Amino acid sequence: MIGMVAVPASAEGSSAGGASLAAVDSTVLTASARAILETSPVVAAAPDAVWGFDAPTLTAVTPPPPPPEPEPVVETRAASTSRSTARAAVVEEEAPAEEAAATQVPASAVGNAIVEIAARYIGVPYVSGGTTPDGFDCSGYTSYVFAQVGITLPRTSAEQRYAGTVVSRADAQPGDLIWSPGHISIYAGDGMQLDAPRPGKTIQLRSIWQSSPVFIRVG
Repeated sequence: MIGMVAVPASAEGSSAGGASLAAVDSTVLTASARAILETSPVVAAAPDAVWGFDAPTLTAVTPPPPPPEPEPVVETRAASTSRSTARAAVVEEEAPAEEAAATQVPASAVGNAIVEIAARYIGVPYVSGGTTPDGFDCSGYTSYVFAQVGITLPRTSAEQRYAGTVVSRADAQPGDLIWSPGHISIYAGDGMQLDAPRPGKTIQLRSIWQSSPVFIRVG
């Protein structure tokens, strides 16, 4: 029990003006607190008391299954076969046209091949009656070159004059024959010709010197 609180003498001596402090009655200050404690009920628990609580009941709910995915649309065999048949028909229709185009080689392509082959024998000597790369005369040379592209020419220049179709000089193309009395040569384009001139000379590329040459397209 708290009673009177006394102030020490040292405290009295240190107060302002040296005056002493009055005593405080703590009983009065704590009276209300003691009254609450005395009137509060006393709670006591038995030694064998058991504590518990009510647990809520939980129920698991299974979610519904997802809806089935739509079935993929499968193209029928008949449709595939129909397209294959249609493609095959188109190929069969186009094939003959392509084959025909392949067999029709442009005259310019053949003529360029003739000029290319003829140029390989520049420098081969002129040999009267010659028909091989060991030596050529004029018609032997043209016959040998044209044979390399599958074209057979008559043996003499006089016969080769009528081996094809006469064209104008303006329409002449490389690979055409150039005929003049007693001589035959191969037109190389741009006013030039390849020929076997005469004994003592070799096959050469030179300008057209004939005054009135006849241009002949063979094949």
